[in-house]
Amino acid sequence: MLRLDRVDIEDLATALADQTDYEHRWLIDPRTGEIAFWTSDTGIDGENPVELDELDLIPIVPIPSHVWFQDMVDFAEGISDPEVGRRLAQALHGRGAFRRFKNHVHEHHPDLISVWHAFRDARAERRAVEWLQDQGLIDEESAQQFAADRPDPALP
Repeated sequence: MLRLDRVDIEDLATALADQTDYEHRWLIDPRTGEIAFWTSDTGIDGENPVELDELDLIPIVPIPSHVWFQDMVDFAEGISDPEVGRRLAQALHGRGAFRRFKNHVHEHHPDLISVWHAFRDARAERRAVEWLQDQGLIDEESAQQFAADRPDPALP
């Protein structure tokens, strides 16, 4: 089992959120907790191609986008100003919702940028720790303590 402080939770959260279609993979070393980035052209060291099955690393499969989308919905619903919440929710309709939501926050509600980032990051980090537990890399007690220590921040 890994100690939770040996894993870069922020990097793992980034890997779990990576929805790009490029030919790359994020991996974790189950012995050290180190996160690696692999491509077919440059391997994991950026220079030497290597096949994934030659590595003793665990692939990090991204969490589906609908989970991250729900974070935006929950954020919009949690804002105390009904008009702001309604406008944020409107930004989520149709294709391009992620970009529209981000743009709306940045252009019309810059006071919410840090609040949104804190909200999004808290959820992403809890998901990363849940993923570690699901992979059997950390114990349940560590995962539960991490989640208890990092609730969603209060929304204005």
